[in-house]
Amino acid sequence: MTTAALIVAAGRGTRAGGEMPKQWQTVAGRMMAEHTVARFADHAEVGPIVLVLHPDDMAMAAHFPGVTCVPGGATRDASVSQGLDALSETPVDRVLIHDVARPCVSDRIISDVIAALETSSGAAPALAVTDALWRGERGQVSGTRDRAGLYRAQTPQGFRFAEILAAHRAHPGGAADDVEVARAAGLSVAITEGDERNIKITTPGDFARAEKLLRGQMDIRTGQGYDVHAFEEGDHVILCGVRIPHTRKLKGHSDADVGMHALTDAIYGALADGDIGQHFPPSDMKWKGAESDIFLRHAVSRATERGFAIANVDVTLICERPKIGPHAPAMRDALAGIMGIGVDRISVKATTSERLGFTGREEGIAAMAVATLIKG
Repeated sequence: MTTAALIVAAGRGTRAGGEMPKQWQTVAGRMMAEHTVARFADHAEVGPIVLVLHPDDMAMAAHFPGVTCVPGGATRDASVSQGLDALSETPVDRVLIHDVARPCVSDRIISDVIAALETSSGAAPALAVTDALWRGERGQVSGTRDRAGLYRAQTPQGFRFAEILAAHRAHPGGAADDVEVARAAGLSVAITEGDERNIKITTPGDFARAEKLLRGQMDIRTGQGYDVHAFEEGDHVILCGVRIPHTRKLKGHSDADVGMHALTDAIYGALADGDIGQHFPPSDMKWKGAESDIFLRHAVSRATERGFAIANVDVTLICERPKIGPHAPAMRDALAGIMGIGVDRISVKATTSERLGFTGREEGIAAMAVATLIKG
C-alpha cells in the first residue's frame, strides 16, 4: 500500500505577520515549509510528496528536491484538488493531506492516521474539547454550549485516495477542511489521537512556541572512541594531524595517528555506523601507510549525508612523552580544517597515567575521544 503526502502551502498567511507568507519564514533555523516537508519525507511509511504552492511562489520549488510542486487555486479546497489531480498520475492507495503551518507534527500522529485507514475510508487526528464553551455578543457572554462530543481538528487528514479524489471532484467548494468534503460524500472518518504540540502557526506569537517545540525535537547523538598504538623505531609521531619529532614512532597499518583514529571512531559511534576497521579493513593493503585524515573525512561525510552537524569534539591523548601542550593549538587547527568546523568546537588535551601501565612505561600512546552530533 502506497501512502502519499499532500502538503498545502498556497495561502498567504497574513495573520502571522512578517514580510513574506508564513510558510517561507524561518523557525528553528529553517523555513517552516522545510520543517513540515521533512516530517513526511523522513517517515518510513510515506512515499511520494506533493507540495501545493501559490502560483507566485513556484520558484520556491527549488528548495524541495524530490518533491512534486504544483500551483494551487484560489481557495484551500481548490488547492487540495490541484494536488490530488497531480497525484492521480501516480499509483497511490492513500493520501495524507496536511497544512504546511503544522511543522511540529509527530511520527506517531502520522502513523496513527495511516493505521486507521486499514478499517476506515478516512481518519484525522483531533483533541477533545476540555474547556467550557461560551457564546458571545458585543464582548459579553450570551450563552454556553455543551462541550461533550466536541473535538479540535488537526492534520494530516488521511483518506483512501480514490475515494477522496472523487469526493473533491463532486464537492461544490467552500469546505473548511477535507473531513467536511469526505463526509459530504458519505465517507466514514475515524478520529485518531491528536497532540497539543501539533500546533498550527497562525499568529506571530505561534512562531515562538513552534521554535521551542522544533528545537526540542532535535536529534542529538554522542559517540566515544578509543585507540592505542605501540611505539617502534622511528624519529617522529603524528598526532591529530601534526608531525611531532620524537625518539620513536607509532606502529600501525596507516600512519598510526592514534588521536585521529579515536576521534573517527567517536563519530562512527554516534552514527551507530561501525568503526574504522569495518570501513577501512587493515587486511586491505590499499590503506597501508594511509594518512588518517582520509578516515576522519569519511566519518564526517557520513554524518553530513545523514543530516548531522558536528557540535563539538573532545580528544584526550594519554602518554608520558612527547609533551602535547605546545602542539595542541596546531592539532586543533588541523582537525578544524579536516572536519570543516570552527576551532572553538574542538578540544585537544593530554594526560599521563602517572607512570602506570603501558603508557606509563612509554610503550605506546592511547587516545580517547567524544563527539556530539546534532540534527534538527
